[in-house]
Amino acid sequence: MEIYKKFRIEAAHRLPNVPDGHKCARLHGHSFEIEVVLRGPVAAEPGWVCDFADVGAAFAPLFEQLDHHYLNDVPGLENPTSENLAIWIWNALQPRLPLLARVTVHETCTSGCHYLGPTA
Repeated sequence: MEIYKKFRIEAAHRLPNVPDGHKCARLHGHSFEIEVVLRGPVAAEPGWVCDFADVGAAFAPLFEQLDHHYLNDVPGLENPTSENLAIWIWNALQPRLPLLARVTVHETCTSGCHYLGPTA
């Protein structure tokens, strides 16, 4: 069974490693939608894979670091592509959420990435 919880952050960034003249080299912002997916069995007694409140609590410190911040200033996000943001979120959440199966980052309503972990 898979469950998911979505989070929204507003953040600014610029991409320092793109070619000269690329529009993403300029400071800009996004309304990122982040989806955290857990995979595991449904436990008989509570009847769930994981309490959604536990997922929210695990994400809360990340929300504080990311929402309404300049992502390039966040340690580990000096090149804050959607892909690097997904990996950064995975690395922060996985110790707290061992059933973590996927992190999806929607940079826009039509563009984003899925990260399935380092072994995928």
